[in-house]
Amino acid sequence: MSASKLKLLSFSGNSRVLHLTWLAFFISFVVWFNHAPLMVFIRDSMGLTSQQVSTLLILNVALTIPARIVVGMLVDKFGPRVMYSLLLGISSLICFFFALAQSFEQMALARFMLGFVGAGFVIGIRMISEWFPAKQVGLAEGIYGGWGNFGSAAAAMVLPAIALLFGGDNGWRYALGLTGAIALVYAFIYYFSVSDTPKGSTYFKPKKTGAMEVTSKGDFVLYILMSIPLYAALALLTWKLSPAGVSLLSATASQLIYALLAVLFAWQLYHIVKVNKDIFHKPVPAIHRYKFKQVAVLNLGYLATFGAELAVVSMLPLFFSDTFGISAVQAGILASAFAFMNLVSRPCGGLFSDRLGRKRTLTLSLAGAAMGFFLMGQMDSSWPLVLAVLVTMACSFFVQAGQGAVFAVVPLIQRRLTGQIAGMAGAYGNVGGVVFLTVLSFVSPQVFFWVICTVAALTMVVVQLMDEPRGQMAEVLPDGTVQMIDVH
Repeated sequence: MSASKLKLLSFSGNSRVLHLTWLAFFISFVVWFNHAPLMVFIRDSMGLTSQQVSTLLILNVALTIPARIVVGMLVDKFGPRVMYSLLLGISSLICFFFALAQSFEQMALARFMLGFVGAGFVIGIRMISEWFPAKQVGLAEGIYGGWGNFGSAAAAMVLPAIALLFGGDNGWRYALGLTGAIALVYAFIYYFSVSDTPKGSTYFKPKKTGAMEVTSKGDFVLYILMSIPLYAALALLTWKLSPAGVSLLSATASQLIYALLAVLFAWQLYHIVKVNKDIFHKPVPAIHRYKFKQVAVLNLGYLATFGAELAVVSMLPLFFSDTFGISAVQAGILASAFAFMNLVSRPCGGLFSDRLGRKRTLTLSLAGAAMGFFLMGQMDSSWPLVLAVLVTMACSFFVQAGQGAVFAVVPLIQRRLTGQIAGMAGAYGNVGGVVFLTVLSFVSPQVFFWVICTVAALTMVVVQLMDEPRGQMAEVLPDGTVQMIDVH
């Protein structure tokens, strides 16, 4: 079966599951970013200060880092059908809470909790990997990620009009409530419309839960090292909100969060040891081994691509407005070109991975992204606006193709751990967003673009350590027999 035979216009078999799942991801992104295009209405209605607005924007992504790790573990254990339905249902209730909030404190708590919905991405990665063979999985994952990601752009285009349609000071509340209602209804639709695997297939689960399984002592050390940046990013976020940053958290609250992060890291370290202690006593049979360096490389690849996208989408409208002297509305429309490319570029990254090789596609994508950000760092008011937009779109293509290339590899490492691997890589994307936005607070936009260029170039070098997925991976059936799964 070749990638070209994916029946995109069909609504049966695995194509049906693909469409139902990218729509679930699309709705989760609408809910996750439903506040951003309505922030003017929310600010005026609630009398928020600029610092309070900034706080809501930051809190919206804070919980996503740990949520993607936890949800990745849960989806491997309970399956994507149950987890996506639960995520959409729970998120709808939090969305209603935000829509009904009567104080900034209530809004802040709701926005922090809604970071949970950003974990929906990793659920679909496991679902798609179960329904598509290795030769199609890159394109299928690319369509899932690219079309689902478009939910944030759709929210930006539609929700302000819906708020105005309802009218009055509470129009924004009705618009937000509508997105929650859609998520709640779709939670039931999804649950009764899909299954975790095709009929007759086995859903492989981790042998142990609480942490990712590794298969060698070296991988055990690497796993711990790769876990540190997840907590460091949350600590950086706390510092940014503390008196040392923008003073949105008290010194006491900041210290409590630092202490909590230390406890959480110790808790994860305990579970990593608990799950993997056997590797110190007896070697894992060769047929069941996988290389954690594959996961580490993909983590960095997603940091350099999705992390860059999160940061750039946040600052691009203001950059265009300040640089070219255009209105905020014009700048917003032009800057949206970066997100719009998702519809095509992420599926292309997956398709090229299926056809040209996964390592080669990720390498070329990062090279193109590095060149794109280098050119964006050269932009100033002397550039023709058309050229600036074209360079931005070209850069965006390579950035998002790189995201597609990363998740064309994730399902081909170890099937039973796909949710956890996707969760960790996804969390690294948010780590990149936090780091790059923190850099932006200290430097000019031009230097900011060059920093991302440097990270993309260095990651391209690191990608050369990755092994091209070949051959088969082994999973154990419930009766003890071993099933071999093709990975190329």
